[in-house]
Amino acid sequence: MTSNGSGGGEPGPFVRPYAIIGGRTRARHSFALEALVLTTVTGEQSELASSPEGRTICELCRSARSVAEVAALVGVPFGVARVLVGDLVEHGLVMVHETSDDNGPDSAILEKVLNGLRRL
Repeated sequence: MTSNGSGGGEPGPFVRPYAIIGGRTRARHSFALEALVLTTVTGEQSELASSPEGRTICELCRSARSVAEVAALVGVPFGVARVLVGDLVEHGLVMVHETSDDNGPDSAILEKVLNGLRRL
């Protein structure tokens, strides 16, 4: 069912997640599940993002969030979130901090991600 624009409480049109990213299935950048996303000073003006999802991500990531949290909060699959975040990185609207190193992910960061996901 699609919305008739009258605000009558009917659900809006359903958009397939991969339509949001133009059918792309791979991000130009590969981000780990626990990588932290943070809005840049430029991204603070979220209207610069080219999509509603991009604007939402810019607003959500004013405080650091993992890519997994971004996917859950925006309501898209992880792969779609990675593509969206990658697009925002390329436009300088967000930055991504990879938390893992040669020894694997930092357990404190993983604990924060887990606690954040539990709060959802």
